[in-house]
Amino acid sequence: MPPRGAQGEHVSGLGAQLREDQLRTVIGNLIDAGHHRPDDPDIWIVTDAGYDAPRLAFLLADLPVAVLGRMRSDRVLRRAAPPGLPGTTGRPPRHGGEFVFGDPATWGESMTATTTEPRLYGPVTARSWNRLHPRLTHRSSWGDQTGRLPVLEGTVIRLDVDRLPSGAIPKPVWLWHSVTDLDAGEVDLLWQAFLRRVDIEHTFRMLKQTLGWTCPKPRDPHAADRWTWLLIAAYTQLRLARGLAADLCRHWGKPAAPQRLTPARVRRGFRHLRTQAACPASAPKPSRPGRGRPPGHRNQHPATTCTSRPPATSKHRNLPGRDLAAKVKTQASVPRLKSVG
Repeated sequence: MPPRGAQGEHVSGLGAQLREDQLRTVIGNLIDAGHHRPDDPDIWIVTDAGYDAPRLAFLLADLPVAVLGRMRSDRVLRRAAPPGLPGTTGRPPRHGGEFVFGDPATWGESMTATTTEPRLYGPVTARSWNRLHPRLTHRSSWGDQTGRLPVLEGTVIRLDVDRLPSGAIPKPVWLWHSVTDLDAGEVDLLWQAFLRRVDIEHTFRMLKQTLGWTCPKPRDPHAADRWTWLLIAAYTQLRLARGLAADLCRHWGKPAAPQRLTPARVRRGFRHLRTQAACPASAPKPSRPGRGRPPGHRNQHPATTCTSRPPATSKHRNLPGRDLAAKVKTQASVPRLKSVG
């Protein structure tokens, strides 16, 4: 999930270049640390509709990555160009027929169609169409591209759910994947990974805004790692304390069931939970004082005494203008005798 910048930055060439540099740095660090080997599957980059998924796939084509991004519901893609007929002249076409997201008459038969029933969304239907690409022009992020623009084919997935956990009206979700010729199992895995992206983003938001992940500014990288692991432990404790905390719902929010409390709500009521939780304190002290030193035994541990004179403080030190101020005050207090003529 690449970090997102200002609104509308994805349409500019500078914003796309910034995303490419950040992703290259992260992927390079993963490869250098040994977390990805040449025989491992591709690294998935999952984005929302604010990013240009085909543009990212084009810029990162030399890396072992696969891009999965959401597309707006008003997009229009193109099918693969039909093969040239014998005896025809002229330049062969580069684009096929239109695939309009808002017009079911242009979809045709889907390549795969699966139906699953998860707990939160009810019956979920996922359909996919193979080898669809956007028709690029020399504008926005492709304005600086020289030569002929590429044809970026991918797989388009339409996801329809029966209900949403929030109770809102469900709308179809359109996804574009940079890999073609997928089977039904891979399509199901892709839309589940996209939904998992939402959970990960909300977790990072909670760590930053509620637990203060980015508040301290450590100078040592090891200190930053320890702070991160400390927040992960705190997040785990909030998850485990869900059944113990009460929901302190604010007046503009909706009440939630005890098993549906988020870690932020558990933290909101954590101050009432601390008074009921046990405290791992040390052994209690005895109620009676000790017997002290036996009679006839000298003290083997004399108290430390200071033999040198402590340095004079500013309160007792004679300051340069102190004597002069006292002399002026004394002269002012002496009454003056008036001369009688």
